[in-house]
Amino acid sequence: MLPTTSAGKVFRSRLKDGSQGPEMVWIAAGSFRMGDIQGGGYDNEKPVHRVSIKRFAMGRYEVTFAEYDKFAEATGREKPDDENWGRGNRPVINVSWHDAVAYTEWLSEQTGQTYRLPTEAQWEYAARGGTDTKYWWGNTASHEYANYGADQCCSGLAKGKDRWKYTAPVGSFAPNPFGIYDTVGNVWEWCADSWDDSYKGAPTDGQVWRGGDENRRVLRGGSWGYEPRYARTASRYRVDSVGRFDLIGFRVVSSVADF
Repeated sequence: MLPTTSAGKVFRSRLKDGSQGPEMVWIAAGSFRMGDIQGGGYDNEKPVHRVSIKRFAMGRYEVTFAEYDKFAEATGREKPDDENWGRGNRPVINVSWHDAVAYTEWLSEQTGQTYRLPTEAQWEYAARGGTDTKYWWGNTASHEYANYGADQCCSGLAKGKDRWKYTAPVGSFAPNPFGIYDTVGNVWEWCADSWDDSYKGAPTDGQVWRGGDENRRVLRGGSWGYEPRYARTASRYRVDSVGRFDLIGFRVVSSVADF
């Protein structure tokens, strides 16, 4: 059985060797408006639609190099390049969507629980943390709350509390109201869904949206190298599922429901 599902409760499942898996936070069920609530976003963030979400648990942090490296060693996979920025508690990068899915399958086998990539709706619901602003703290981007790039794509920036030009160690900034860290910037995060150019026909129950471009998968959250407009909670992007880039990582979810 999964731990008691009190909203905000943090838990970790145990691996077969006795060590612990990623820190997870229970997210209460609820509904929210998904998409470009504020206006001024992109067409792929429309139409705004209401989505109902069942309770689930989400990774408190992005999956780290330490966590992914353990999986790579256990399965004989090549470890991803850290670009000489550091491993340990920095978010893993240079992993494809398929790599991320393989990690969730290994984690499920190790713990006896079901782990997956988040659905796009789960990701936005958790990242909003009950807010409807551009960022969970308000409508103005701030390096006091997140690690994101300058006004030119793929250019890192060190400013204020954001003292990292590239990735920051997970948890370096304050969490959002749901207790989730780094949903704004740091690394783009893979979601389970295939890519669609708009929300026309999108699920309203938080499940995986299948049937779009299965070769391209949804990314959320912006990154250390992208300007703040891409780190808005409603912002969405896509990349080929086989792509490995130093801007992309992921986090996991666990749920009683089978998505």
